[in-house]
Amino acid sequence: MAEPTEESLEKIRKFITGFAEKSGTTMHPNTAVTDAVVKGLASHIDELGKPLCPCNFYKDKEAEAKLRRWICACDEMQIYKYCHCLLFVREDGMPITEYLPEGHEGREVYGLITDPTPDKGRALKHKAVPVLTAPDESATASAPST
Repeated sequence: MAEPTEESLEKIRKFITGFAEKSGTTMHPNTAVTDAVVKGLASHIDELGKPLCPCNFYKDKEAEAKLRRWICACDEMQIYKYCHCLLFVREDGMPITEYLPEGHEGREVYGLITDPTPDKGRALKHKAVPVLTAPDESATASAPST
């Protein structure tokens, strides 16, 4: 991957700073993690014109960029407030997994990590996969029998 331009680095740094504030997250406390992801995003801006997530493998980057789902901030971040790159995390460096559906790799790897700022972020939460819950037994227990 070619070195990104300073212009693209500045553009993505400005974006992630604003997005972290807006979403109630922070950049990873290990600056090497943040710097690596920023460099990958900036390189994709130079190559594709869009900040395609550098933490995935794509058969066809151009086609994937057109789909939008892995453009930073990706669909997983917008829906579930989960960043698999670990760019947007809690202050302790842990990714938020609270809103992920059961069986998602993030929940499997990290367990349940709660969101310290539930009033921020998740602009696309209406697209979340519904979580199946057991019927409320108290509601059926109080229903009159016929």
